[in-house]
Amino acid sequence: MPIQWFPGHMAKAKREVQEKLKLVDFVIELVDARVPLSSQNPLLQQLLNNKTKMIVLMKNDLADNKITTKWLSYFETKGIVSIAIDVNNKKDIQTVIQTAKMLAEEKMERLRRKGIRPRAARAMIVGIPNVGKSTLINRLANKKIAKTGDRPGVTKQQQWIKVKKDFELLDTPGILWPKFEDEVVGLRLAAIGTIKDQLLPMDEIATFILRYIQSNYPSIMKERYEVEEELTDIVGIFTKIGKRRGCLEAGGHVNFDKTAEIIVQDLRNSRLGPISLEHPTNEE
Repeated sequence: MPIQWFPGHMAKAKREVQEKLKLVDFVIELVDARVPLSSQNPLLQQLLNNKTKMIVLMKNDLADNKITTKWLSYFETKGIVSIAIDVNNKKDIQTVIQTAKMLAEEKMERLRRKGIRPRAARAMIVGIPNVGKSTLINRLANKKIAKTGDRPGVTKQQQWIKVKKDFELLDTPGILWPKFEDEVVGLRLAAIGTIKDQLLPMDEIATFILRYIQSNYPSIMKERYEVEEELTDIVGIFTKIGKRRGCLEAGGHVNFDKTAEIIVQDLRNSRLGPISLEHPTNEE
């Protein structure tokens, strides 16, 4: 069943992105390292068209490093500059700045050839909600400028931010697309907290997470949940996990809603360890 969600401020943000593109030299698109393709907004790809851009895989510390390396190679084959970062790593922040300066150099050289004094490079920073955009901006500017939060939709309007003398950033609100035709894409984004929890039943998200880690990270099922059997009886698995995690109601019955929430929060808070929820080989 397609998931639909397109608040009014996102429609406005889409129009503003389109209008302001001509003011910038290149675009910095942020994606989540755990779901690099699913967290790319197809609407933005249409808007950006042939604009020079770099992709920054955010939350690299939460993703499976081996899979992230494959994603970087994947984007390279597409002719797209990409880097993976942890916003709390100062070296990674410098890598963002240096890569951005490299992308802007061609434009600056054209200005020099025309006898125009090069100005600060201008970049637009875009991405889906809750990808870490505001946190990255604050790290780049080395001060708290953009509002941050662990929920989608914190940034509501555009603003220009100076990054030392290197370049200027145009911040934009996170934009989702109107409908997720691919249910798996919706589940991936719901699992990492990109879309609001009210849009999908928590037990569906938790079931998706359990099935995925059973297939791709079976050791986690055993170590975290003490589950070794295949997920043929999902109710039985929920019951087992719920009992072990103390999700009991009167009469000793397992509260499935509470159990599902624990499973989802385990993933979001990295209690399951570094996990990537999609592979470039599958997408090809």
